[in-house]
Amino acid sequence: MQGLPASIDVERFTEARAYEINAMQNAIKTAEVASHDVRRVPLHLRDKARAEMVPRARFKQGKTKRVGDKTWLETHIWHAKRMKMENMWGYILAVTPTEKSFRPSHRASMHGSILHDSSYHSLIELKGPEKILRTVLDFCYDPQCTGMKRCMSGARVLETDLYKSRSYPFELIAPVTIMWQPLPVGNTSAPTNASTAEGSSKRRRKGKDNAPANTAQQSPTRVIWVRSHPAVFDDIFAALQGSASLVLEAEKQRHKDVYAEVEIADLRGSVNALEIMVPKASQVIKGALSSVVDDDRQEFKKFWPSLTDLQTTASLPRGIVIGMKVLDPRLKTGPAVMTFPAAILAQSEIWDEEKRSGLKKFTYKKNDLDARRSKNLVPGTPLNPLRQDDRIPLLLIQRSLESPSSTHGIHGWTLVFPAGWCMPFLPSLIHTGTRVGGQRERASQAFEAGAAYCPRDFPCTEFYNKYWDERAVKEKAKWDRTPPAKRANYKKLGTLVLGLPVMSGVDENLVPAQRGPQDAMEVDKAPNVRPWLLRGPEVPAILEKATQMSNHAAGLLAEINRLRTKRGMDVLDASYRPEDLLKGALVMVRLKMVRRGGAPNDLAIIHRIDDAEAKKIIKENGKMRECADANE
Repeated sequence: MQGLPASIDVERFTEARAYEINAMQNAIKTAEVASHDVRRVPLHLRDKARAEMVPRARFKQGKTKRVGDKTWLETHIWHAKRMKMENMWGYILAVTPTEKSFRPSHRASMHGSILHDSSYHSLIELKGPEKILRTVLDFCYDPQCTGMKRCMSGARVLETDLYKSRSYPFELIAPVTIMWQPLPVGNTSAPTNASTAEGSSKRRRKGKDNAPANTAQQSPTRVIWVRSHPAVFDDIFAALQGSASLVLEAEKQRHKDVYAEVEIADLRGSVNALEIMVPKASQVIKGALSSVVDDDRQEFKKFWPSLTDLQTTASLPRGIVIGMKVLDPRLKTGPAVMTFPAAILAQSEIWDEEKRSGLKKFTYKKNDLDARRSKNLVPGTPLNPLRQDDRIPLLLIQRSLESPSSTHGIHGWTLVFPAGWCMPFLPSLIHTGTRVGGQRERASQAFEAGAAYCPRDFPCTEFYNKYWDERAVKEKAKWDRTPPAKRANYKKLGTLVLGLPVMSGVDENLVPAQRGPQDAMEVDKAPNVRPWLLRGPEVPAILEKATQMSNHAAGLLAEINRLRTKRGMDVLDASYRPEDLLKGALVMVRLKMVRRGGAPNDLAIIHRIDDAEAKKIIKENGKMRECADANE
């Protein structure tokens, strides 16, 4: 031991032993090939060896049978080995990791980074004149949102709520994300290489099939992507179709000599998306991905290096879009700024359907990359990119979960890239220490940020009722399996199972809760009251203006009519009484506990108390605080 050096140079040592290492690797490969030769085993074991080699082919044949009417994501196999899977919204999705503890995922969502495969979200493409597309959206999206104009450059995305055409504030469908394709630099006409829909997935355009000879383009042709929850795809598609029909019909009557059309296409399965949230999301992306060196945009050259020092995406403008092209993430393994929106920074080839289709097949398979990697003298050395290697266009979209009245939230990025590349991206991002979350972790992030989670927190919508009906059946089945001595006796408590109205039809023997004569839930029984959800960034201002008036109901109706007029819609029909509109309005609130302990569980029942009882509770809490301070 005395003659051994204290340290060695690993690179020089490896180069000196390169011949021995290659000889050992060749011997291992020869042994692996021989292990698949049935003739290399004794005669009495050959039948058993043949049987062990058959199941691999059987699995490939049975794979499509198990899918049935459900769609598998590209990362399904990876998730199925590590997470609990459920059938949801036409997909088989990961719900939560199989590990028992929830704390690691919570810590990752607060202090580290957590990744979620959101490729199951639906995507709809609209293509047509800019002016007409803007009018189509005006009839559908929330009038409270004022960011459409700044999002039309393509430098930002718009997070808003979508309604049925000209139905605001009723007929809420779901929250959506609207993205405009940036116009080419220095060109105000129709963008080149605009995305065209596939013939099989396209639901045909609105307008005439044959354009007249005197076609006139009043505004440049633009492309819009509308991203939404998969459960409401049909409703959103129908709403956009209906709005496009109304706008084109009005345009035809106004300008008979002008031809216009709007193409609406289904792009589900054309792109994938990964969400990386919380503080270290920027460092994960910067470490796992490598941008191409021939990107000569000055804005991007300033942005990409600053991503390393970016502490949180909360310092970036909300919804900023970064278009870029990266090298094949399989070429390397990831390591264990203030930027302003610009249309040129959002440019990306992902909008081009031909580019996306050309990347569905890899130029180099994993075996080819492993063969190139085996020639490196030092294991783990990143591969040098070749001219033939794939360059993948993608969009980086800033994503924030926060309530309008709160300064705290959860921030991160959404990566949008062509279909077929989810598995190459996933290991590179996970290797940086990023945890993977399912539907439970995604819902928990929204709860911690004080934001609404779709579809759990969107009453008065069709998919909300369906969601709770399905959950009611599961909760009732779980309640039935629990022994009577260990489950709550809701009949004796005088409430429904879990206190949910959706549970009333599950068991006719359950007794509903007793309510007072002025209970707020009696609005459901009123013949003229129509429940509706009041959402949007202007909700606090609308409620404040309504309460300042002597007649609160009239003030609310005036504000709703003002928003409808702002989007070119008629005021509400006279059949809607202000009192009924106020009684049916629902707003999202957040409860904060005044003291530690006694935190309510999920789906806890909230009781109303009178002023005298409230003062008594406040007085008791004050005494308890004084005693606690005295003990300290």
